[in-house]
Amino acid sequence: MDLLSPLSVQGHVIGLQRSDPRHLPGSAAAASSSVPAVSDPEVGFGRLFFDALNNVNDLQHTTMDLTETMLTDPDSVDIHDVTVAIAEANLALSMTKAIMDRAIRAYQEVINTR
Repeated sequence: MDLLSPLSVQGHVIGLQRSDPRHLPGSAAAASSSVPAVSDPEVGFGRLFFDALNNVNDLQHTTMDLTETMLTDPDSVDIHDVTVAIAEANLALSMTKAIMDRAIRAYQEVINTR
């Protein structure tokens, strides 16, 4: 099974295509999107990191809003929606905490390495 033809490979540059719209865009699509170009990985990682944190924050706010609505007007909100929102927010926060703990541990190992 040949994934690449010899004509599509030139040096170290290989043209990639997105097969799923949820994947990050490559350098060709980055020019037309809000994601920065691949040539500046620090800005790209920083933006990706803060977007992920904002997503976790949005999930927490959505959960609080749904819970408040459930308490003030129980007939307007389905309890299953509230339960799913709480579970999503809890999972996102747990994963964020685990990633931050590992990043801090890796930074400490790099600093302590001689």
